[in-house]
Amino acid sequence: MSLFWFVVGQLASTETMSTSKKVITRDEWERKLNDVKIRKEDMNKLVMNFLVTEGYVEAAEKFRMESGTEQIADIDLMTITDRMAVKKAVQSGNVEDAIEKVNDLNPEILDTNPQLFFHLQQQRLIELIRNGKVEEALEFAQEELAPRGEENQSFLEELERTVALLAFEDVSNCPVGDLLDISQRLKTASEVNAAILTSQSHEKDPKLPSLLKMLIWAQNQLDEKAAYPRINDLSTAVLEDPSI
Repeated sequence: MSLFWFVVGQLASTETMSTSKKVITRDEWERKLNDVKIRKEDMNKLVMNFLVTEGYVEAAEKFRMESGTEQIADIDLMTITDRMAVKKAVQSGNVEDAIEKVNDLNPEILDTNPQLFFHLQQQRLIELIRNGKVEEALEFAQEELAPRGEENQSFLEELERTVALLAFEDVSNCPVGDLLDISQRLKTASEVNAAILTSQSHEKDPKLPSLLKMLIWAQNQLDEKAAYPRINDLSTAVLEDPSI
């Protein structure tokens, strides 16, 4: 992320400028950018961190062998397979299987994280409603979720919102229909993934997305002070000529 540090440097160098914007040509920008030195091994570790955290076990192993990058914090790449099995189970709607797999990995994860356990049970309720099992859904909500809602106001609100799905024949147009979107499964799966990583004393979020967000922030700050070749499409990282 040499560009990020360069943008930060340019931002700092323009702090005392007048209200008129400084114009930085592409040649000048690229010349200064080339002066910023980032070690290849640091870039490799950044990539490995992303692959391991997101669970791309085969890609991580292949990248480790080709780049010579050591496993991050002595991570056993085989543990990624177990973590991804849990994530896949939630994403496919098989929450009971996911809970069993989490307990096989480490029963303390759910024992010490009531919010995560509630969200998994909430997802089980959502899947029952999705499959049209109304009576089973009501019984499950009353026996498993209602007692937790009595102890926690936020849980109660989430439960009421979920049960409200049963009041609509056409859930696609109801106010809480988003609970049946794939995004809800992904949200729950991401929460489980983060909890497992934390239990293994690993970072729950990869560094790369955070650095990209910092790059966007730095560019937005610099936009107020200078016209320069900026990256508008992060997927290509192409420098576009400054608009004067």
